[in-house]
Amino acid sequence: MPEITIEALQDYLQRLLGVPVRVLSLCEHGKQELTGDLKAFGYGTPVFLEYEAGGTRKQAVLETMSPSPFGHDHFSDRAQAILWEHSAFNDLPRHVRSLDSGAFLRSGKIVSTGQTEEFFLLTEFIDGQGYFRDLDRIAATGVAAAADHERSMSLSNYLAEIHSRKLDSPSLYTRRIRDLLGHGECVMGLIDNYPDHYEFIDQDLLRKIESACVSWRWRVKHRGHRLCQVHGDFHPWNILFREGTDFTLLDRSRGEWGEPADDVTCLTINYLLSSLLRSGRLTEPFETLFRKFWDTYLERTNDTEMTKVAPPFYAWRGLVIGSPVWYPRLPDGVRRTIFNFIVNVLAADRFDFTDVNRYLA
Repeated sequence: MPEITIEALQDYLQRLLGVPVRVLSLCEHGKQELTGDLKAFGYGTPVFLEYEAGGTRKQAVLETMSPSPFGHDHFSDRAQAILWEHSAFNDLPRHVRSLDSGAFLRSGKIVSTGQTEEFFLLTEFIDGQGYFRDLDRIAATGVAAAADHERSMSLSNYLAEIHSRKLDSPSLYTRRIRDLLGHGECVMGLIDNYPDHYEFIDQDLLRKIESACVSWRWRVKHRGHRLCQVHGDFHPWNILFREGTDFTLLDRSRGEWGEPADDVTCLTINYLLSSLLRSGRLTEPFETLFRKFWDTYLERTNDTEMTKVAPPFYAWRGLVIGSPVWYPRLPDGVRRTIFNFIVNVLAADRFDFTDVNRYLA
C-alpha cells in the first residue's frame, strides 16, 4: 500500500496548482488526523484534506480504488477506472468535479496524470527475426530441419518453465476465464467485429460458437489451481529468434497470470494454420511440430488437465485467424476448415492433439 505524507502532498499540489501550498490536515472518512502523516491508508478509503493554496483555504478528497474480483484485480484495471473518472466527471452537469488524477511512485512522490491525452510504452530494441518467417519457409519448402524442431521444443520448454510459477488466487482465475469470453480482444469482442454476413459466416454460426464457449466457461472457471504465469499472446509474430534457439518475446498481453492453455493453443494453432495453407490438412512437416510441441510440454509439466481446458482457447484463437478483419486474404477453403475446427473442438469433451484432422471436416 502507498504511504502518503504531508510533504509529498504539498509538493504535488504546488506543482499542480503553481502556487505555494500548505497542507493543514488529513483525515480518513470518520476519522480526524490534524497533524502528521497518514500512513498505509486502505485502498478505497477517501482521504479528506484541507490545504491553503496561495493564501486561500480549500478542501479536497483523495480517492483510491480497492483491488477486488469485480474487474479491479490488476493495477492497470484500477488505473483505467481512475483515468476514466477524471476524463468524465466534469462533463456531466451537477457532478462533483475532478481536480486531477495522479499516481503514487515507489519513491513516495505523487505525480499528476490529469493532463494525459494518451499513454505510451518505451521498450528496448531487440534484434531478431519473427518466428512466423520460419513457418513461412517450412510451408514453402515442405521441410522442417533439425533446427526447426529444436526451436519448437525450446518454445515448449519455455512455456513449461514459466507456467510452473503458480499464484493462489481462484477469483483471478475465474476472472481470466470470464475475460476469455467477454474481453474486447477475446471471443465476444472478436465475434462482434465480424461482418453481419461474410461468405459462409453468418450470425447463426457465430451465435452457436459463442453459446458453446459460454458452456465451456462453466466447465473451466472453477479450476483456480491452474492459475500460473503466462505470456498471453504467444504467437509467431511475438517471438524473435536470433541464432539457434536464442529468442526474445514481445508484447505479453491481458494479464500476468492466466490459464496455461492460452499460451499452448496460441502457438500451436499457427502450426495448424501453416499446414492448412500448404495442404488443407494437418500434415507433415507441421504435424510432427504440432505433436512434439504438445508431447514436450506435457512431459515437462505432467499437466493431465490441459486437454480438458484447451477447446475454448482454440476456439478463441480460431476466431482470430478465421476473422476477415484480421486475415482478409485467407483462402475461402482454409477459412471454412478453421470454422469446422472451432465448432468441432467445442463439441468435444477434450482436445486430442494426436488426431487433429478429426476436427477439420
